[in-house]
Amino acid sequence: MQALEVKQLLESTLPNTEVVVEGEGCNFQLTLVSDELMALSPVKRQQQVYALLNEAITSGAIHAVTMKFFSVADWQAQA
Repeated sequence: MQALEVKQLLESTLPNTEVVVEGEGCNFQLTLVSDELMALSPVKRQQQVYALLNEAITSGAIHAVTMKFFSVADWQAQA
């Protein structure tokens, strides 16, 4: 699975979320910028993303995923 495919999948199914994907092959680092996700507990955030990637993880297309979450304001403050 390519980084662009991961980005498109997540952005198309998580409204109002900007996704930055780094990595290649089957190992990806995700940065997700979303006020909606930040309103959830850390575990719920990860569960929501893993649910979307579950098919690719099960098939072996994705082996490892790390995630960082930011609110829109926190992300803009880093820029």
